[in-house]
Amino acid sequence: MADREPLPRRINATAPNDARMYDYALGGKDNYSADRVASERVVAALPTAINAVRENRQFMRRAVRHMLSLGIRQFLDLGCGLPGRGNVHELVHEKDPEATVVYIDNDPVPVTHFQALLSSSTTATAIHADIRRPDEILSDPDVTRLIDFSRPVGVLMVAVLHYIVDADDPAGIVAAFSEPLVPGSHLAICHFTSEGWGPEDLDFLNGLAEGAGVPVVLRDRKQITALLGGLDLIEPGLVLPPRWRPDRPARAPSGWLLAGMSRKG
Repeated sequence: MADREPLPRRINATAPNDARMYDYALGGKDNYSADRVASERVVAALPTAINAVRENRQFMRRAVRHMLSLGIRQFLDLGCGLPGRGNVHELVHEKDPEATVVYIDNDPVPVTHFQALLSSSTTATAIHADIRRPDEILSDPDVTRLIDFSRPVGVLMVAVLHYIVDADDPAGIVAAFSEPLVPGSHLAICHFTSEGWGPEDLDFLNGLAEGAGVPVVLRDRKQITALLGGLDLIEPGLVLPPRWRPDRPARAPSGWLLAGMSRKG
């Protein structure tokens, strides 16, 4: 791992944080009281929320395994969040210990956890960066050391683009990460959807996001598909996560998310 400047100390334990709320929903321990209170508020008002968190994680795992089945051996996990069970590098290294993984997050806490977890690894690392600045990530020394863009790459944008407001051009961000990819590269996306919600539910979700200081943009199927630009969605397209290439029986979809994978031809 390349030497880096100390990560900024901007951890606020008194305000809920999306990564820590996600960790709590998955049964993790890297969260604070504010995260647990906010999570319980969501679940009390919208009980299917907990299912959505699990669906997202399960989709990520199936997406990685599918990319591995295609021969992809290098991965960028954009907006990785906190480590949990079945992390990308664990899935990848079960298949090929020499495959490479770079985790990226703009929150220093997940990055610190991953860097500690991967301190002795020569094939995986984590960097503190903002996906709204793709050029900085693509030119980062750890990215250029571990990712060879002359070979296919698996890019994960799982539960991250709904935190990018329209003014920050999420489609342009996807295009910037897609541009250096060679044919055969794949990009997985999982995104909160605005479809199927009533006005009161949407007001509650927006109010919670504002209270946490984290903008969340719910988009419909057409808007999410548009983020992928010229990339080709593979079967079964953009669907509820449990319906994307299921590998086991699953409970009814929560309806919170849409997920899919695109291929660069």
